[in-house]
Amino acid sequence: MFRFLCSRQLLPLKHRRIHLGFLQQNGFFIVKSFTSAGSLPESNQKPDEEKRHSLAVSYLINSCGLPAKSAILASQRVLFQSPERPDSVLNLFKENGFSNDQISHIVRKHPLILLSDPEKSLLPKIELLRSIGVSSSDLITIISSNPFLFKSNLKKRLIPCYDFIKSVLLVDEKVLTTFKRAPRVFLGDVTNTMAPNIALLRQLGVPTSTISFLVTNFPSSAFSKHTKFVEAVHQVVEMGFDPMKTAFVEAIQVLFKMKKPKLESRFELYKRWGWSKDMALAAFKSSPNCMVSSEEKITKTMNFLVNKIGSPSKHIVTNAVVIKLSLEKRIIPRWSVVQILQAKGLAKNNLALGTFLKPTERKFLEQFVIRFQDDFPELLNVYQGKMSSGRRISV
Repeated sequence: MFRFLCSRQLLPLKHRRIHLGFLQQNGFFIVKSFTSAGSLPESNQKPDEEKRHSLAVSYLINSCGLPAKSAILASQRVLFQSPERPDSVLNLFKENGFSNDQISHIVRKHPLILLSDPEKSLLPKIELLRSIGVSSSDLITIISSNPFLFKSNLKKRLIPCYDFIKSVLLVDEKVLTTFKRAPRVFLGDVTNTMAPNIALLRQLGVPTSTISFLVTNFPSSAFSKHTKFVEAVHQVVEMGFDPMKTAFVEAIQVLFKMKKPKLESRFELYKRWGWSKDMALAAFKSSPNCMVSSEEKITKTMNFLVNKIGSPSKHIVTNAVVIKLSLEKRIIPRWSVVQILQAKGLAKNNLALGTFLKPTERKFLEQFVIRFQDDFPELLNVYQGKMSSGRRISV
């Protein structure tokens, strides 16, 4: 039974003279091309191109697992005389542990990869990734999420990018972390973007460790377009951030996330809680991420801290980092434990927020739970019961 899966509307104008009929036999699709009524004169037909187009659609469906519509669209860019080259590309992926579904996903995102030379173009790039410690599972994740890495020239783009990032971070472990967080950084322009951005930070006296923190944790901001990077740095300097502190580069990445009107709206929101603009700016300087949360999140957290815990609003300015913490997973569970200890006279009633909200999980448990577990074994149950994520903690 013939099924026509390609209509005039699916193809660009220049391809409308070609219709593709699909004959399904035993689970496979056979592609047949023919000329529709009212098409261009016979002298203008290109039988060889039609044949290659038909072959590409058939291959994309049968060998790559693409849906018919995706195969038709992809075939406009992928034409070949024989399946020898595409077969070698698929085999390379299979040899490196890619599943059929993962290969299909890669081909759908980057169809032209089927025309690449596996030995000269693809394999050297895979070997580069393995040389910096990319595991087999990470390799699959990285390439599946960004197959366009294979479009970049190894010697002119990928290796220079790696060498530059390595010169900043010094160790491959950090390079790998950076690359996993933002695979596209390896497609960056060292001369016009990466190097000038890092040079600017060094000129301002930003410590090497802080630059490393920015590159490792926020690579997309660190290697953004130079003009935008300069603008963000200029704003941070104008606000009075200290280049010697980590908050300086944290503020840079916040400005990349938030446009000026949105940032101003956060200042106005904190104003409703009694903060002056200087107080809001001080909070921003101590913990830049206190501005990133949604208005709803900030409002709920401030309401709990001020009206439930009873912390004066102005005291939160110096502990603005707690605003970013999860209300359900951290603030409420920890406050529930502290309340019990206060009721029993084992904790101060005016305990500063940072004392019990800032510590790591282990330190909090040691100081506020394990320490009193013999006399009050219910503390751990209270803590775990309040954690909405439902994860259990062993002590």
